[in-house]
Amino acid sequence: MRTALLQSSGRPGSVAENLKVLDEAAGRAAGAGAGLLAAPEMFLTGYAIGGEIPHLAEPADGDSADAVADIATRHGLAIAYGYPERDGDTVYNSAQIISAEGARLANYRKTHLFGCFERDHFTPGERQVVQTELNGLTVGLLICYDVEFPENVRAHALAGTDLLIVPTAQMHPYQFVPESMIPVRAFENQMYVAYVNRVGQEGEFEFVGLTTLAGPDGVARVRAGRASAELVFADADPAFLAASREANPYLNDRRPGLYGSLTA
Repeated sequence: MRTALLQSSGRPGSVAENLKVLDEAAGRAAGAGAGLLAAPEMFLTGYAIGGEIPHLAEPADGDSADAVADIATRHGLAIAYGYPERDGDTVYNSAQIISAEGARLANYRKTHLFGCFERDHFTPGERQVVQTELNGLTVGLLICYDVEFPENVRAHALAGTDLLIVPTAQMHPYQFVPESMIPVRAFENQMYVAYVNRVGQEGEFEFVGLTTLAGPDGVARVRAGRASAELVFADADPAFLAASREANPYLNDRRPGLYGSLTA
């Protein structure tokens, strides 16, 4: 499946403007034959919006989800995007996948919140593995800091995730994550990992870009730069994934009986 990764911070604080950016990117992605467009963490609202988060947060099936569904159906591709989700009085840092037919396929709430900023504004989710089927692939979701915990990605591997989408707001000085960690995560868990970052200065944060899609061989299929918004493309190939899993013994050679102390 041809996958388009939108490296952009959009316009923080303006859902309407960010939907326009998403619409334009979806048109370009569809024109290049992509079946899926993935956008960064908190893309719909911006990340460093502080006290505006409670006011801009929406239900998973709210007006913005309807707007994204309209974009997806008009351009004929699935869309994964980050947003602040309101559920009653609780706000989550969430990511959602909407199909090319406008159906809500999967909604994930970030389980591992990073730093005081996120802990002050969000409640952590409790469901580790969220997946859907898309164009012959099992597609899973994590958000940014989640992927830095090997247990999270291994849980996806054991659940059969083929392509892990990771909307991200990775900041300086942690550029080693897209440069080094993401290819390793893809290799050790035998999956494709699409890490879709914000870019540029936003409030107190300097986002490092380097949006990456890495394959099960540990090789980055594409990597964006650090300085500007980009739309980049790479393929998640089921045949290559199956061959790689056949050749790589990691998952078969595990000895779970030895690992109990990891969760004690």
